[in-house]
Amino acid sequence: MSDYELKERSPSGHGDSVNGAAKTPTSPTKGSAASSPMGKEDGSAVTPDVKVKTPDSDHQGVTMERKVGLISGVALIVGTMIGSGIFVSPKGVLRETGSVGPCLMIWLACGVLAMLGALAYAELGTAIPKSGAEYPYLWEAFGPIPAYLYSWTSVIVTRPSMLALISLSFADYATEPFYDIHCPAPDSVKKLLAVLLVLLITFANCWSVKLATSIQNFFTAAKLMAVVLLIIVGFVQLGFGNTEHLQIENSFPSGKSPSISAIGIAFYQGLWAYDGWNNLNFVTEEIKNPYVNLPRSIIVGIPLVTGCYLLVNIAYFTVMSPLELLESPAVAATLGTRTLGVMAWIIPLSVAFSTFGAANGTCFTSGRLCYVAAREGHMVSILSMVHVRRLTPSPALVFNAVLSVLMILPSNFDVLVNYFSFAAWMFYGGTFLGLIVLRFTKPDMPRPYKVPIIVAIVVTVASAYLVVAPVIFEPALEYLYALLFIFAGLLLYIPFVHYKVSPKWMDPITRQLQCIMDVVPTEQEPLG
Repeated sequence: MSDYELKERSPSGHGDSVNGAAKTPTSPTKGSAASSPMGKEDGSAVTPDVKVKTPDSDHQGVTMERKVGLISGVALIVGTMIGSGIFVSPKGVLRETGSVGPCLMIWLACGVLAMLGALAYAELGTAIPKSGAEYPYLWEAFGPIPAYLYSWTSVIVTRPSMLALISLSFADYATEPFYDIHCPAPDSVKKLLAVLLVLLITFANCWSVKLATSIQNFFTAAKLMAVVLLIIVGFVQLGFGNTEHLQIENSFPSGKSPSISAIGIAFYQGLWAYDGWNNLNFVTEEIKNPYVNLPRSIIVGIPLVTGCYLLVNIAYFTVMSPLELLESPAVAATLGTRTLGVMAWIIPLSVAFSTFGAANGTCFTSGRLCYVAAREGHMVSILSMVHVRRLTPSPALVFNAVLSVLMILPSNFDVLVNYFSFAAWMFYGGTFLGLIVLRFTKPDMPRPYKVPIIVAIVVTVASAYLVVAPVIFEPALEYLYALLFIFAGLLLYIPFVHYKVSPKWMDPITRQLQCIMDVVPTEQEPLG
């Protein structure tokens, strides 16, 4: 039986379908988190005194279910890519390019580059059908240390901070109808609302995968309706002849072309609006028929987002000049005020819906990365366990929520997060390079979906540029601090992973947490 089928395996190796019922393992299995270096010192499983009745033997491992279909896959990609940026401040690209024509070309080119990167990930995701996105791909290509550094950086900083920032953005727009410009919402109110959002979506994700994906589907549909509304406004304005800023002579003014460095920074700004194109790869083990639905979701989702970004930007330019767009604190709100009249309140509501969906998708995928890293022994073993009945990685989800809440409380943590953003493209580039390496080191690896090698080369070169560009054009000491933090992970890797040092006091804590959270280790073949 394939390692990735939706069945649970008995110690004898026979797979028996249990209709989604979880069974408590009584001994460690190959690849289970309880046998990881961060588990018990003697490698034995730490299992709670939990019995789940099933038709068969009580001695089987538990696996997560595949609940993410094509529609949910598309919703996860679209819902996490489209956040608040396209509604609030899509002006970073325009600021660097200086005119409408090059601005729209950069938005299109960024969409194409994101599409190429996602197609490369589709090959990796179908060849290595493990959750965790970059984590298993870096492991297969380069070994455990790059994978560990990626998980260390992402689990501790980038993923929780992303959820915190999105939640704060949600709070900004959810409180807007209740306050005015002369009496803005207090920071304490916004932070409290952001914390409540994190707790709410974490509870939903812990409750069931079906609930989490249903929330994602609903809010993705809601945000697409908001985007369609903006696009319709743009078409109406085009019908009225408001095309002054879109005419060729005005879009591409003579004697005014951006420099090479400005184009590079514009790409950097635009590509961050497309961030999230790889999120479906975080949940590969939960996708129904991933060999088909993973590439299809990418092929549907990313062109949809690209089209939305282009048409919404065109809509803005039918109502505002480039200078007005740059001066507007909230571009979509300005468009709504000028065209929707008394219905302008729809815009802040749309942004709140959009950020809620993005926060839910980020929570969903972040928990899976933490869960997979712990399953491979790169985090403490409790984070690799799933609820015995709900089959959700609740300890990893709760851990991600705790870190996110801690990041919401300070007032200026986002300044540091900006300097970690370049590290994301460093790991993207390493993953693309890994695809090329695997073509030579593992040529016989089954590849149900395969991209031309030139695609991997293009996105690898682009990633390398995007790592170097901000350091060259906007140098700051914080980039060095970010790198030092990344490699500081080796201080934990060497004793606790490489030498398998396991503090004895971890065992009773793990047992207590298992009993409290009602979780057990999962059965999965290890990486490498």
